[in-house]
Amino acid sequence: MIISIAWRNVWRNKLRSTVIISATALGICAGIFSAAFYSGMADQRIEKAIKSELSHIQIHQPDFLNSNEIHDYIPNANAITGEIEKMPGVAAAGSRIVIHSMISSAETAAGVKITGVTPEKESHVTNISVKIEEGSYFGDDKRNQVIIGHKLADKLAVKLNSKVVLTLLDMDNNMTYGAFRVTGIYNTLNNMFDEVNIFVRYDDLSSLINLPAGAAHEIAILSATNEGVENLAGQVKTLNPELEVLSWLELSPEMEYLTSAMDITMYIFIIIILLALLFGIINTMLMVVLERVKELGMLMAVGMNKTRIFMMILMESIFLTITGGIVGVGAGVLISKHFETNAIDLSAWGEAYTDLGYDPFVYTVLDWNLIVNVVVLVLITGIIAALYPAYKALQQDPSEALRTE
Repeated sequence: MIISIAWRNVWRNKLRSTVIISATALGICAGIFSAAFYSGMADQRIEKAIKSELSHIQIHQPDFLNSNEIHDYIPNANAITGEIEKMPGVAAAGSRIVIHSMISSAETAAGVKITGVTPEKESHVTNISVKIEEGSYFGDDKRNQVIIGHKLADKLAVKLNSKVVLTLLDMDNNMTYGAFRVTGIYNTLNNMFDEVNIFVRYDDLSSLINLPAGAAHEIAILSATNEGVENLAGQVKTLNPELEVLSWLELSPEMEYLTSAMDITMYIFIIIILLALLFGIINTMLMVVLERVKELGMLMAVGMNKTRIFMMILMESIFLTITGGIVGVGAGVLISKHFETNAIDLSAWGEAYTDLGYDPFVYTVLDWNLIVNVVVLVLITGIIAALYPAYKALQQDPSEALRTE
């Protein structure tokens, strides 16, 4: 009976109840959609980092990442790569030569990271081969081809078939030069990456610097699943204890921080919404109690005990929050689901996003754990919001309340 009375009381003032329910729904909907939006943005950035920049796992000599020294190479890298490709859970693997040096055009020069790859293997490890917007990804057998990013092409003022010169130190620390022809221009929608990374054939770069046969500076591994990365890294480390084996989280800890920061930010945002909701419901329920002083006094006078009055006020508050919460969660989920398959177009600010490595087209990702937590928090908020108004109602003296007009 108390539940039925409380539900009818909620709708005695339809306008006020509708306003508070609408405000609750709007806040919860905004919170869920924002969480899905930023989760999608973070997941896309991480996926891009893995597929275009890092791969899941990398292997180096222990000092290579700190020194970038040409002599810190893995002598038998191609043999190790062949063994790794046979391991269960490995989608692809490829060895690379990695050198930080200079590239020059007729117009200017720039510092770049030169990666020597075996195209047939690298096309399965990273997605640069499908990011080509002009030309092709090592389309023929001609020597000294180079693939550069669109930002670097703009900086050097070069286009397809332009010649560029790479300046390098060989294994004997002698300065050497190589003339390469631009055969492909890629665009990963990450301007920072596109401006400093170029790709050449392993064989061309190896012969230019006199690297020993079968050697490489880096072995990149793509796992069959994201969940199996840590286990796979452990197995690779067991097979190659003298080498440094790092997962993408260790290679780029800012990616893990990005995910954690997004989660914390979203919970802070939702808690702020719920705090605003808390004070809104307290205000509403206080108004309800003050408007019904005489009615509450009459109920106490005819024998309704304080526990039932407390439960009635509590249930009214919970009904307000739960109704708004359900509407808000439903709307938030529906909107977020829509944008899981229909990208949110941020291309008007695309340059700002690509400068930071983010996609200008964002797909939302729903976190169902967050939604469950939001529902629980809404319920807790409704209970807390009812406590003070219910306390005020119980302080009423029946004889005094009955004389109230």
